[in-house]
Amino acid sequence: MYPRLSDLIYDLIGYFPCLPIQTYGFFLALGFVVAGMVLYAEFRRMERAGLMPGVTVSRTVGTSANPIEYIINAVLGFLLGYKLVAAALEWCAFADNPQDFIVSSEGSVIGGVGLALILTTWRWYEKKQEKLQKPQTIEETIYPHHRIGDLIVIAAIAGILGSKIFTWIEDWENFMRDPIGSLLSFSGLMFYGGLICGSLALVIYARMVKIPVWRMTDAAGMAVIMGYGIGRLGCHFSGDGDWGIANTLTRPDWLAWLPDWAWSYTYPHNVINEGIDLANCSMPCFIEVSGCATRYCKVLPEGVFPTSVYEFLMAMTIFVILWLLRKRITTAGILFGIFLILNGIERFLIEFVRINDRHTILGIELSFSQYIALGLVALGIGVIGIRKWSK
Repeated sequence: MYPRLSDLIYDLIGYFPCLPIQTYGFFLALGFVVAGMVLYAEFRRMERAGLMPGVTVSRTVGTSANPIEYIINAVLGFLLGYKLVAAALEWCAFADNPQDFIVSSEGSVIGGVGLALILTTWRWYEKKQEKLQKPQTIEETIYPHHRIGDLIVIAAIAGILGSKIFTWIEDWENFMRDPIGSLLSFSGLMFYGGLICGSLALVIYARMVKIPVWRMTDAAGMAVIMGYGIGRLGCHFSGDGDWGIANTLTRPDWLAWLPDWAWSYTYPHNVINEGIDLANCSMPCFIEVSGCATRYCKVLPEGVFPTSVYEFLMAMTIFVILWLLRKRITTAGILFGIFLILNGIERFLIEFVRINDRHTILGIELSFSQYIALGLVALGIGVIGIRKWSK
């Protein structure tokens, strides 16, 4: 496993760089980028087909800068400079534990003041260059693909926040033991919490800027499942604990071609330090501190189902199905309903071999995610029925 991106690079080329990037975070960011590319491509296709028209908006150009703009630039400049300059001066120490550094009070006041002045001055210069003797009002057409950046940012913020909230709900006792630590931790992200909260935020935003909601959800379903699959690779390569139950089954002959790690894996060097000590283990360090070389030297005592790999494969299969259907289905919203059904089925099935807590409702014992998965299947069926009826 590769807890940090530097570990992966070291394993590939033998060089260990000081990179403040965890492997899971890298794949999470990559998932958002690829999802954005899918969303952009589908928006452009719909726009060319006349399914997502642009909206004419008016804006005033040539005005002087508002004092609020200077304040925002100054505040952002100070915060960035305060952290970035300090991080640059002690780069490897920062790379060793970027999360603690970000939420700490450590920083450079000189760097903060300097960057605040630079950004504020730059904003003043921009407005001076754009200023007209008489401000003018112009009209321009904004197409949905122009909003991709806003959509990604909104989905990321609402999705991460929603995934944390749902994780806290499912594991309330651990949250109450250390609420501040849970809030600042980058671990413990429940996909369905992110999906639900992110979807609600996007629908609200789409209505505000007049993007056809059902068309957007059709494209978003493909983008989400692609990003989800890539994110699951991050879970696997970092060993973040999102693995399955112990696999004590004998591999059948018809699966003899399958690699050993795809059937059962012990996740050595996992990022959460779960399991027993690895013999003769030593890993590269950013800085020489006590215990650094053995920080990620654990391995599971028995092999488990590598469920993150299975989910990646199922997510890519769902994406291909949706991609092939996107031009054949003309009624907006139905493709999104199919996404909800397939995603719900995928998660419901994988939960049987994942480590999870079980809850009994109406005499049925399932995991929290399985109950939500059943709800998504029902919602998907309802969406298809409503859209067919309205059509």
